[in-house]
Amino acid sequence: MLLTVPKLYGKSFLCEKDFSKEEFVYLIDLAMQLKDEKKHGIPHRHLAGKNIALLFEKPSTRTRCAFTVACIDLGAHPEYLGKDDIQLGKKESIEDTAKVLGRMFDGIEFRGFEHNKVEILAEHSGVPVWNGLTELWHPTQTLADFLTVKENFGRLEGIKFVYVGDGRNNVANSLLVGGALVGMDVRICAPESLFPAPEIVELAQGLAEKSGGHVTVTSNVDEGVAGADVIYTDVWVSMGEEDKFAERIALLTPYKVTMDMVKKTGNNRMIFLHCLPAFHDLETTYGKDMYLKHEIPEMEVTDEVFRSEHSKVFEQAENRMHTIKAVMAATLGHLE
Repeated sequence: MLLTVPKLYGKSFLCEKDFSKEEFVYLIDLAMQLKDEKKHGIPHRHLAGKNIALLFEKPSTRTRCAFTVACIDLGAHPEYLGKDDIQLGKKESIEDTAKVLGRMFDGIEFRGFEHNKVEILAEHSGVPVWNGLTELWHPTQTLADFLTVKENFGRLEGIKFVYVGDGRNNVANSLLVGGALVGMDVRICAPESLFPAPEIVELAQGLAEKSGGHVTVTSNVDEGVAGADVIYTDVWVSMGEEDKFAERIALLTPYKVTMDMVKKTGNNRMIFLHCLPAFHDLETTYGKDMYLKHEIPEMEVTDEVFRSEHSKVFEQAENRMHTIKAVMAATLGHLE
């Protein structure tokens, strides 16, 4: 597959809105190419000799593993720095840390809380910085999600993509803006108290006008999922909000993804996505705890849906690696 390479070298990847539709779609297509090369054992060491800093204020299974394997496949050396390994904003300012790391590493990944931290790193490090998650955006997840969609439907434009649940978290923000950017019919289906921030909706609507996409925010489940190609959900309580389980269970139970909801789409080819981890059974400490306290064996998605033929969650998880590889190769490698 021959791809027209946009000028992304040296650019940071902080959120979807910083990229054009063509650039964002290119990253997905590049990921498809790199995934195929990996499958067929074709070397693609575009970052040979590079050193990559992986900064993690928040722990992660998929993000850490995806960046680590992607670095190694590309020929780079990853260095993991957890919250106890760095003094980011504690004993050393973020600006000073950025300037130090930028002189030692060729690229920096950051996964943490405040979005301004990743922006300061990008401003002062002098090297590409990649957002592995902040409280506002999760752009590497969006790329993996959209790669999964394209693999299943062959396109992104016009796809009816519905996010159901907590509509104002980082994943919902990224999916709404990213979906509008690439021309999807993107919908947030959530209680009104958990609608996305007005400025996020306004941003998405502006992007949709340019791309031919469509943006809907609704509390009506029947309206939200009608004709859906994709139903997507996330955990009801994010890291640091564990005291809100009872409140969210009461508020979001009508938005649990069930087989009845799947049938309401009227689309036998629809797929279910989840960025994981998912509370779909009692095989986790959290799941057992919620069952003991609230008597619910499943939370945001039923086990029936999670294990059904509609579910593409593990393909989606794998695609974190391929899309992250594309981001690093495009912004730090010399692709031609």
